[in-house]
Amino acid sequence: MSTPLVEITGISMKYGALRPLRVEHLVIEAGEHVALVGLDQPAAEVLINLVTGASVPDTGTVRVFGRTTAEITDSTDWLTTVDRFGIVSERAALLEALSVVQNLAVPFSLDIEPPPPEVARQAEGLAREAGVPDAALGHRVGDLAPDLRMRVRLARALAFTPMVLLLEHPSAALPRPAVAPFAADLRALAERRGLAALSVTADLAFAAAASTRTLVLEPATGKLRRR
Repeated sequence: MSTPLVEITGISMKYGALRPLRVEHLVIEAGEHVALVGLDQPAAEVLINLVTGASVPDTGTVRVFGRTTAEITDSTDWLTTVDRFGIVSERAALLEALSVVQNLAVPFSLDIEPPPPEVARQAEGLAREAGVPDAALGHRVGDLAPDLRMRVRLARALAFTPMVLLLEHPSAALPRPAVAPFAADLRALAERRGLAALSVTADLAFAAAASTRTLVLEPATGKLRRR
């Protein structure tokens, strides 16, 4: 039996809300697409930080890629671990004054005015894979519609060839007509790449379209029920 990519067991984490974040048990296997409903934006940020090892729970364990996050001992070890996740979040700032290609070139090179041809090709490939049309590649990110900005975030999350995508309320800023196409493209992209995905969302329509399994969290107990 394969080792789960992510396994959360009995965690509790205080973060300034009325009650701590609790999750009784969550397992994400390779290639599985899970939507988790029941966390607001602050709680989603706490959970993503716990999964990536940026913080450790007050109680319980988070195990990723076969070991607990408590075993991550230094910054080099943590960076190696976090590079295996692709994080899609509004917290990850985009460079508003720069083009789509320049933003997507940053993970590969600091020489982005303009990027070297090979780096530009890599950036363009990521953009196309995330559904950004060629006509938008040279546009300033600050001028893009919300759905294209989210696709740029998705493209950037792919830069280091992750094993797991982590998404924080990805449809919250999208116009409703853009939700279903984005969810379908996200799921298809993850399937093509063989990625696992965890989408923390309050949007049940998005969850149904993007995931193979939707779970609803009971905040008081940390129990997860399948929807």
